[in-house]
Amino acid sequence: MRLDHKGHPGEGLVVTPRPPGRRWLLLIHALRPKRDYLRVKIWRRLQRMGAVAIKSSVYALPGSEPSAAGHFEWLLREIAESGAEGSICEATFVDGLSDAQIEALFRAARETDYAALTEEIEGLLRESPARWTMEQGSRSELEAAAARLRRRFGEIAAIDFFGAPARQAAEAALDRLDARIRPPKPSPKPSPARAGATKPMRNRIWVTRRGVYADRIASAWLIRRFIDPRARFRFVDERGYEPRKGEVRFDMFAGEYTHEGDRCSFETLALRFGLDDPAVRAVGEVVHDIDLKDGKFGRAETAGFERLLTGLARRHAGDEERIEAGAALLDSLYEAFRSETHPHGAGPNRRPRRLSLEGA
Repeated sequence: MRLDHKGHPGEGLVVTPRPPGRRWLLLIHALRPKRDYLRVKIWRRLQRMGAVAIKSSVYALPGSEPSAAGHFEWLLREIAESGAEGSICEATFVDGLSDAQIEALFRAARETDYAALTEEIEGLLRESPARWTMEQGSRSELEAAAARLRRRFGEIAAIDFFGAPARQAAEAALDRLDARIRPPKPSPKPSPARAGATKPMRNRIWVTRRGVYADRIASAWLIRRFIDPRARFRFVDERGYEPRKGEVRFDMFAGEYTHEGDRCSFETLALRFGLDDPAVRAVGEVVHDIDLKDGKFGRAETAGFERLLTGLARRHAGDEERIEAGAALLDSLYEAFRSETHPHGAGPNRRPRRLSLEGA
């Protein structure tokens, strides 16, 4: 349709409407002047529900969130009871702000939340003693602090509607805090009669925590490629999980294959199954530095590979999808390392030689 400069049909500009986009819920309020306490109260409530300001006194939530309408309705009732005015509407933006720009506002808000949480966790790690010198009182205090921070992480994750990348750093910091609290695991001792690697496993169900990232994605790749080619994976919430008969747990508290000493779960699996392959070891060094953030190995590939994993996690919400997509990346990384360590190597499907664990 042609519109003239006053917006009437005619010989003016050609207006091409934007295709229908995402639907948003908007809360629009008009609080009375000099009611600062109410303004702060409403602002805090909006923060807790994850709403973002797209204009002064106009806040948005994704229309696809089941709880969004209920949150805004309760808040609107409080606004009305205070004598102020407000409205809730469902909207699709056709000009001005784009959906991508609004999504960026949500991500930026959660990035700030995750960054503050990560900083608090890192500060606690710097102040807390090593677990082997920790007294019982200190351990109890640290456990209480860790539980509080884990709850805060859950609150942020619940309103992380568009997958802020900083979530991964916060989760990794929480994992390091959990590892600080756990009592040290005894190193596996080989039998004096016959020392050897763990026996191969076949057709097992391997269990790990939901929301897989670097160590769990890489461990799943290692399991399927070198340990149990027909492995099946199950993803659970660690709290309340009860192991079933025949399940094998990895990268979980009290799991059969998890962090031991300063090793990540990938390294533990490689050691316990005696995978003697320099390329596997190199992949493990990359995974270690991404997971533990201690810069122990400092490989040049680490930053780039972490960036790829971050993109993978943003693109794939499901754990099975992340493992499948991650396997392709890890296959390529492994082959790149093999080209360095085995310049005249055998075929790509050759399994690493199994190594005795005596003296490990």
